[in-house]
Amino acid sequence: MRLIYKSLLPLAFVCLTASSAIAADEHRGTPREAKALLQEAVTLVKSEGEKEALSQFNDKKGHFTHGDLYIFAMDTEGNYLASGANPRLVGQNFFKQHAVAGREIDKDLMKVPNDGDRDIFEYEWLNRKTNNLETKFSYVQRIGEIILGVGIYVPNN
Repeated sequence: MRLIYKSLLPLAFVCLTASSAIAADEHRGTPREAKALLQEAVTLVKSEGEKEALSQFNDKKGHFTHGDLYIFAMDTEGNYLASGANPRLVGQNFFKQHAVAGREIDKDLMKVPNDGDRDIFEYEWLNRKTNNLETKFSYVQRIGEIILGVGIYVPNN
């Protein structure tokens, strides 16, 4: 009987590990969810104003943070106004962070069309849920002098 338990132990470990990986992947945001969250953020800025919206975007446990999806907001120079994943980024510059890490990002991000069209950008970013550097596709939209964004992560395998 002990032999059976010992031989089943590695199989049980593999099954538990696989199910944990599957569960982790289930919580990854989808493009549809990201676009919907961005639209909600745009609506909030327009209806409640910048100050109230930024406060909500910076709430790590609030409505604008879902799994690995979160709203970030920047001014037109790339300075963070909000980050649902890490509110400590507020006041820091998005582009300078990447330059220090050796990862340049195209500053075309700041040329997002005003009040209307969405754009999408690809770059490498730390996924705070997995603690891994991953490819991120961010949907961004400009509302006045604020650039709002939300991105989906793609594991680098």
